Amino acid sequence: MSGIKFSASTLPVKSIRRIILAIFALFLVTLGSCALDSNSSSPRSGKIPVIFDTDICDDIDDTWALAMLLQSTQFDVKLITTAVGNTSSKVKTVAKFLDTVGRTDIPIGIGVQQRKGSHRQDAWAKDYDLSKYPGKIYEDGIQALVDTVMKSRKPIKVVAVGPLPNIAAALELEPRIAEKAEFVGMHGSVYRGYGNSSKISAEYNVKAMVKEAQKVFTAGWNMTITPLDTCGIIQLKGPKYQKVLNRNSPLTRALIENYRAWYKQGILSKEKDISESELKKRVDKKLNSSSSTLFDTVAIYLAMSTDLVKMEKLRIKVTDDGYTRIDENAKVINCATEWKDLGAFEDFLVGRLTK
Repeated sequence: MSGIKFSASTLPVKSIRRIILAIFALFLVTLGSCALDSNSSSPRSGKIPVIFDTDICDDIDDTWALAMLLQSTQFDVKLITTAVGNTSSKVKTVAKFLDTVGRTDIPIGIGVQQRKGSHRQDAWAKDYDLSKYPGKIYEDGIQALVDTVMKSRKPIKVVAVGPLPNIAAALELEPRIAEKAEFVGMHGSVYRGYGNSSKISAEYNVKAMVKEAQKVFTAGWNMTITPLDTCGIIQLKGPKYQKVLNRNSPLTRALIENYRAWYKQGILSKEKDISESELKKRVDKKLNSSSSTLFDTVAIYLAMSTDLVKMEKLRIKVTDDGYTRIDENAKVINCATEWKDLGAFEDFLVGRLTK
């Protein structure tokens, strides 16, 4: 059977236009599909991948930082690792918090185990059955951290808000993570110390484990830190704090419950004979008035923006006595040394926690 051949001259002009438009539309669909395949089919592909390394349960600001992290849609949280002390016990607090707010999609890694014993927020999670946690828990959190960084198609931000045994161990295990990740931390004291003192301090996260801090601060990655200069003056009071206290969402309830457990245990550790009524009175007074100092929340902010702070590129050396001193021979680190608008940051923090 002989075929019927069409030439451009035998087709109506409108038909030719339709064919051209159909071919062009098919080309656009194919191009879009290829773009998705080359990056990620996940709707999170445009977000900032983050690993959060936290010494949660030692100070309550880690829990505020965790809440802020979870409320920030800019982030794709790939892993949370527990650091310092009884890291296996700390996992229960992280797991219960994630379970409470519906974020069991985030894996948890158990960090370097340093000792057994209790921590100040343990009471909040004591009845939580970890075996029923629906998410993934890695027994070897260091290997999980390394694997997460090395397998990521995009550079990951490692946000660390405590002493650095986990990050140092990860660098020891696989130094190349410094080529594939950026470091953001709550560490050091550049111009100002605790209590906004004009005298610098040996900041706890550095001084507690100096060798580990030195390893992290000399690794080859890009580093950004909030020293005490900016993070040491963050405290919510008055209407701003009351907005968080009275929000009564699953997240803010879990946050305030942890704050209560932490503050209560802090009193009991020093005053074992205090009466129940006096204990409750003092805890209620504090919880109804203000937060503690929320150092770690600034590190979460720096992982997404530096708009509200003055940033300086400074050569910072971790000294053997735990100070972070400017040294012309040291590595350049991005340091948030001053607030442009502290009030705006407080508003930002409250807005995130209460949205």
